[in-house]
Amino acid sequence: MFNRLYIHVPFCKNKCHYCAFVSTTPDNNELMEYPGLLGRELQLRTGKAEPLESIYFGGGTPSLLKPEQVAGLLGEIAAQIPIRKEAEITLEANPGTVDLLSLMAFHNAGINRISLGVQSFDDRFLSCLGRIHSAEQSRQAFQAARQAGFTNISIDLIHSLPGQSLDQWRFELQQAVNLGPEHISIYGLTVEADTPFSRQYPANSPDLADEDLSADMFEYTDEFLSGSGFDHYEIANYARPGYRSQHNSGYWQRDGYLGLGVAAHSFLRDGYGVRFSNPDTLEEYRQGILSGQLKRVDEQRLTEDDAMAEYMFLGLRLADGICQCAFEREFGQSFAEVYGSVTVNLVRLGLLSQNGEILALTQRGMLLSNQVFVHFIQSPIYS
Repeated sequence: MFNRLYIHVPFCKNKCHYCAFVSTTPDNNELMEYPGLLGRELQLRTGKAEPLESIYFGGGTPSLLKPEQVAGLLGEIAAQIPIRKEAEITLEANPGTVDLLSLMAFHNAGINRISLGVQSFDDRFLSCLGRIHSAEQSRQAFQAARQAGFTNISIDLIHSLPGQSLDQWRFELQQAVNLGPEHISIYGLTVEADTPFSRQYPANSPDLADEDLSADMFEYTDEFLSGSGFDHYEIANYARPGYRSQHNSGYWQRDGYLGLGVAAHSFLRDGYGVRFSNPDTLEEYRQGILSGQLKRVDEQRLTEDDAMAEYMFLGLRLADGICQCAFEREFGQSFAEVYGSVTVNLVRLGLLSQNGEILALTQRGMLLSNQVFVHFIQSPIYS
């Protein structure tokens, strides 16, 4: 079962220097063909679907699709799966690929939320990242989205960039708030293997921010955005009241979702859950679609122990935390018996807070979240 739909568009004009996601530079034929492949996959994969709470076009650069292609896809989806009237329908967009006319057309196609990949308001850092747009184009894209009728706009920013100071990061945040978005996603730079950044900035490069500077940036972000009316509702995400990302919140709450497209991932609520992905090359994906036998890659059927661990390390990403009583309803097991000793130790270390039956990460716990989550993966029930 699933109630959310993710659509991966693996195309970019140019691949950013830090990016490890599956994406390629398409030719016109591939751009024209791809929505049709997505529609055929939907017919192959639909299965047991509930009315959709959210649809998310991610990438890559989904805004390379034509608005009429997006409208056609949404029409095909609605013909096969009911879409709730209030469903959140998001399109990720590179500021260098949209203008007022295209944004108006996307809005008319049914997109009601835009996520702009701004990343930085400093052209020097944008050049370092390999972005195709300027800071001014980001501002123009934001204003165009407002003019096009979007009342729910998110922007992405990256901190701890090579050579970036805390004062420069303060400037980035002020520029973001000045625009007036409903949602801001903040990511610390991660140098992924086999990217241009990994060759340019090897481990321990003096150009990269150290742990103390990254922590200062994280703490300042929390203080500044919270003081600017944003709710720090998830480790990397801030929203004005009523504007949390419904789609991503579904991931953290283990809602079922179907992923369409090259390299898209799915999680279906079948038993304790099943996870799988699609082939990560366009040719293999195309062949699977056209043969009617698209394979599931790296399929994993979760055990109860897997599901309990996921419940913890996904749910704890949210500032609301997890409720022990909800865990017990979900799994029919005593929380204290399964994770009591683990959580007591994390509370003692100041990484978790406990308020009645609610457990949540502290600010220090958010900074060290990976170290927190590994305790649940390595707990006796998971090994």
